[in-house]
Amino acid sequence: MENQNAEQVFTPEELELKRKEMLQFYKNSMPYLKAQYEHEEMLMKIDEVRFKRTNIQMQYAIMMEQGAEEPESNNDTSAPSFEEEPPKRLKKQ
Repeated sequence: MENQNAEQVFTPEELELKRKEMLQFYKNSMPYLKAQYEHEEMLMKIDEVRFKRTNIQMQYAIMMEQGAEEPESNNDTSAPSFEEEPPKRLKKQ
């Protein structure tokens, strides 16, 4: 079976009626589309706020981790201690 609508020829009056029906359909759909738009916009704002909050938490965690590492680097064992003998200097010839 082939699509009968593709083969059907409309009169000018039927075309005008179809256009009016289509226009009415779109006008009736507007409240739903506006509600969907507002819904999507609100979801986007929520995602932006979540991203900002997560970013701040990550920056805070990095900052705290760096602050915790600094005292450890002061206790680094590669630094010379007073118990070790200082390096000997070479004499000029």
